[in-house]
Formats: sequence, C-alpha cells, structure tokens
Amino acid sequence: MLTLKNSKLGTKLNIILGLALLITLIICGLSLSQILEKKVKQEVNNKAFIIIETMNSVRKYTNDQIKPELASILENSTSFLPETVPSYAAKEVFEELRKQPDYQQFTYKEATLNTTNPRDKADPFETELVTQFRQNQNLQEMTGFRNDLNNMSYYIARPLAIKDASCLSCHSTPERAPKNLIATYGSENGFGWKLNEIVGTQIISVPANEVINTAKNIKLSIIGVVFTLFIASILGINLFLKKSIIDPIKNMAVLANKISTSDLQSKFEHNSNDEIGHLASSLNRMILSLQMAIDMINSQDDC
Repeated sequence: MLTLKNSKLGTKLNIILGLALLITLIICGLSLSQILEKKVKQEVNNKAFIIIETMNSVRKYTNDQIKPELASILENSTSFLPETVPSYAAKEVFEELRKQPDYQQFTYKEATLNTTNPRDKADPFETELVTQFRQNQNLQEMTGFRNDLNNMSYYIARPLAIKDASCLSCHSTPERAPKNLIATYGSENGFGWKLNEIVGTQIISVPANEVINTAKNIKLSIIGVVFTLFIASILGINLFLKKSIIDPIKNMAVLANKISTSDLQSKFEHNSNDEIGHLASSLNRMILSLQMAIDMINSQDDC
C-alpha cells in the first residue's frame, strides 16, 4: 500500500492542497448556509410582518370606526352582520389581497379553539401554538418555518387574548349573545370565553420555497466558483512547482546517479538565484572538486 512517506513530492503536495480545498469548501458551505438562512428568514419575516400589522390595522379600524357607527342598526337588525366583527373584516380584506397572483400562496387566519365561525377552527398545528401561548403568558410571538405537503412556509403567530370586555357580549354565554348571531351560527360553539383568556392565535404564513431555492442556488454558485478557482490554483501551483522545483530535482537526481558511477563530465544547468539554483551551483562545485581530487590522485600515481 502506498504511504505518504513513500509518495512523490507532487503527490504529497496535491494531497495537502486537496485537504485544503475540502476544508475551504466545508467552511465556505457552513458560512454561506448561516448567512443565507439569516437572509431568507429576514426577507420572509419582513413580508409576514407587514401583512400581520396591516391586518391588525383593519381589525382596529373595524372595532373603533365601523362597529360604533353601526351599533344602533345592529341592535334592531334581525340578521347578523359579520362585517362588523374585526376578525371577519381582517380575513375578508386578506382574501381580497390573495386574489392577486403574488399573494395567492399567502394565508392568514385567526385560529381559535372554541370558535363561532367554523372557518376559524384551529388545526392541530395551530392548536399546539395556542397551547404554548397559554403555557407561557409572556410569550408574545412565535416564528418559524413549516413544511406542509412539501410547501415550505414561514409563519408569524401571536396570541389572541380577550382584552376588551365588549367581546364577552357575544362570547360569554348564548343567553347574552345577540339573537341574530345565534340565528346565524347557533348556540353550540364560540361561548365560555373569559376576560384576558388566550382563545386562539393570529397567524400569517408566507411561502418560502422560492426564496429558499434562490438562496440554495446562490450558495451552490458561490461554492462552484470557489471550487473552480481552487482547482485552477492547484493546477497553476502544480505547473509552477513542476517547472521550478520537481523537474530540476529530478535532473539533479539523474546527475547524482551519474556521479556515483564516476561520470564527472556532466553539469547541471539552472539559471536562477533561488534555493534550487544554489543547490545546482553546489552540485557543480562538488563535481569540480571531485574531478580535481581524482586528477591529483592520478598525478601522484604517475609519480
């Protein structure tokens, strides 16, 4: 088995450069992964943040402006107007936004465990978020990536707590709830809420597949460029070392073999002032010294 000790100089050098390339690629890949992951998260988080803040503005406008204006009408109306409910208004505004091609993959939901409107019923993932918010009352926001049927999305979730006592007029007991609400949604669900209780989560999901794929392509492109440059550097270094070090050393080895067989007529030609040049000069001086020594011995024998 070929060992590093018995390998040629060029082989040893290539092994060292190969290891350096491998280490460089690993470090480059890890660093790029962290940088691009941070960039991806920041990009999708900005999109999600803008939308969820917009929905909160819609909720506030509905609660502060629309609902008071229609209060007298609602008292005498036989039909329930869901448009006066902040969560319903926010959802409808968002659905209008989703009609635009760029936002079709976005989702917004005010998911509740005990919901009045069936479309707001929390799924298992959302139920887990609500549970975590309930267990940690100081937790004001959760974010992360979610893989649903190979569709990666980034979500921002916030707790939905009953901060306004007026909400209990519709959600405390069926007896207190408006009759038109009972007529629309029934008396089975959406009741028993309490002040300051976390009843659900406000969650916005932003598609992340495209951003993640773009980041992966950028990472692969950069690694490819680094790999290409490194390979080119290795080839260049190998060519330089072959011309300036390895080939001269091989030629000196051939010359040394000739000297060992008493062939002192050859000389090593290497016109440089580097270490190889100094070694070549020393070798030539050694040949000359040996030749002079042999000539002196031969002269003494003749006498």
